[in-house]
Amino acid sequence: MKTIIHTDNAPKAIGPYSQAVMAGGMLFVSGQIPINPQTGELSTADISEQTKLVMDNIGAILKAAGLSYENIVKTTCLLADINDFAAMNKVYAEYFPTNPPARSAFAVKDLPKGARLEIEVIAQ
Repeated sequence: MKTIIHTDNAPKAIGPYSQAVMAGGMLFVSGQIPINPQTGELSTADISEQTKLVMDNIGAILKAAGLSYENIVKTTCLLADINDFAAMNKVYAEYFPTNPPARSAFAVKDLPKGARLEIEVIAQ
């Protein structure tokens, strides 16, 4: 059985998918790009601010599911430019001061809406 997780404190899905799905005691959070949930607009700030926005949006989804960053077991980070990795990583690390989750990070050709960053997570 699966439960759809939704919050107005994170961006609405921009396609036929859910913000997150809880199934088998695991939460699968769809990839989040730096969209301001209040305006629906893509952030054009630097990669550090975009990373903060993405992580805060993930936090809102986690909260809606009754979880926190400490429950994240795996993340996947997609970057439109691998040269943004160090700045992204610095902000990302602030959300995981101890016992960080497993992670993969990739440079990709393009992301939705021309975003520079997308992060998806799995939590339990």
